[in-house]
Amino acid sequence: MSSPRIAGHLLVECLLAQGVTHAFGVPGESYLAVLDGFYLHREQIQFVVCRQEGGASFMAEAHGKLTGRPGVCFVTRGPGATNASIGVHTASQDSTPMVLFVGDVASDQRDREAFQEVDYGAFYGAFGMAKRVERIDSAERMPEYVARAFATAMNGRPGPVVLVLPEDMLVQVVPDTLQPTAAWQPPAYAPAPQPMQQLREMLLKAERPLVIAGGGGWTPEGARALQRFAETWHLPVGNAMRFQDTFDNRHPLYAGDVGIAINPRLGARVREADLVLAIGPRLGEMTTSGYSLLKVPQPSQKLVHIHTSAEELGRVYQPALALCASLPAAAAALADLASPPGGAAAVAWRDWTAAVHDDYVANAQPQALPGPIDMHAIICTLQRLLPEDAVLSNGAGNFASWAHRYFHYHGLAKGHKTQLAPTNGAMGYGVPAGIGAAIATGRTVVTIAGDGDFLMNGQELATANQYGAKTIIVVVNNGVYGTIRMHQAREYPHHPAGTELVNPDFVQLAQSYGYAGDRVERTEQFEPALQAALQRPQGTLIEVMLSEQVITTRTTLDKIENPR
Repeated sequence: MSSPRIAGHLLVECLLAQGVTHAFGVPGESYLAVLDGFYLHREQIQFVVCRQEGGASFMAEAHGKLTGRPGVCFVTRGPGATNASIGVHTASQDSTPMVLFVGDVASDQRDREAFQEVDYGAFYGAFGMAKRVERIDSAERMPEYVARAFATAMNGRPGPVVLVLPEDMLVQVVPDTLQPTAAWQPPAYAPAPQPMQQLREMLLKAERPLVIAGGGGWTPEGARALQRFAETWHLPVGNAMRFQDTFDNRHPLYAGDVGIAINPRLGARVREADLVLAIGPRLGEMTTSGYSLLKVPQPSQKLVHIHTSAEELGRVYQPALALCASLPAAAAALADLASPPGGAAAVAWRDWTAAVHDDYVANAQPQALPGPIDMHAIICTLQRLLPEDAVLSNGAGNFASWAHRYFHYHGLAKGHKTQLAPTNGAMGYGVPAGIGAAIATGRTVVTIAGDGDFLMNGQELATANQYGAKTIIVVVNNGVYGTIRMHQAREYPHHPAGTELVNPDFVQLAQSYGYAGDRVERTEQFEPALQAALQRPQGTLIEVMLSEQVITTRTTLDKIENPR
């Protein structure tokens, strides 16, 4: 005898209609009816059981980054929803499409401060953390709300949407005639011809142009169009903070990472440019080095800002030319822009472009730093041995600067997104993001984590083991919260406080979760450890023992505390 079709089952059907293959979450009694829907449709959609809602929301956010369609997360009310907020904030600042479903108290208990009750409109919506926060009180409106959530998450500047699910609504019987809405396809909107002609005229008058590309909403086709545009006009292209795979880092026109710990020479080039084409990024604090590369509100450079959201244009900077367009359509229009007279060989800035790329190449040469571990050599080993479509994930901390400076991301133009990193600086992101990527794609995934960063979501190794997801995690263990220790050394030298870490045995910890574990104390030990990790069927944690003295890619803790 079949059970009646209830709203919780219909919700899963709506997810299937939107093309959802994976949902990440922690179960709760508030949405048991949805879990039953996942059981009924278990051959078509996988509910990935995570160990903490922060890890689940990071996995969903990473899935949204990789696919361009909303990552899906389910959590229960109160503590579950507040734990998940870190992934919602990441999706917001990173412009990632995501839908968070929150099981809630029953309708007849609302507004009494019932068990675990939270005002989600205030919590997620008051400060703009989510693009939209809605509560589904009527089961018959389920298809409408889910369709709107997916459309909102993808339209304009992508971002997170929160849907609240009253427990009693989810068990309401719904008629068989109530069907899901078809998968939403966001509209493409291209820039108008007249401003594109204006942009061409600005390019023809420029002497030192520079492109900064990034933001959410790129596709492989868009990235390839961007590359054609850059080649036609021989333009140097930098990638915005933690969107380093927007443009191929091996391309002779690549300028480098316009982000945290920027190459000082590249920072100077951005200031010296007479025309900056920002294609996609919102030009936040990290991409602009604390709003210093471009003056607020009127940059000294001519600024052309192309963004998917009209609300973002003019929000911080007043551009000389603002274009609102979806990024693939904008890149296609740029690629179709009439080439300069005489072609790329005749542009006035050929020497400028070559010099900008030379700065990038020079920055890839490491400074000599003490100790038996050479992090530059370790990153180069990853570069040499990983397949071209490998995903590299990381959370926040000084350890990530080694990858940002030395790893050459192949670029979305090759067909795959390869970088998962939080522009909002969320620690604990890399491990669950990498695990979510491995579960959903089956691609090779390497996570670079700090010791403090790893322990914020290291429990998700249990999730990886449960689902047979293989990731390789490189834990850079220096026994401190490195970024904060660096700032202390500069601002309050010789007064360390609150930054020292006493860590577990990471190798044994990994093994207890079903991962293999290896410890590297000298550089030459890393390559065989990585080779073995790539060959194993299960995941591997490689602990790299780094001195806290090697605090950045450029200098030591002693030199920061004792400047001469």
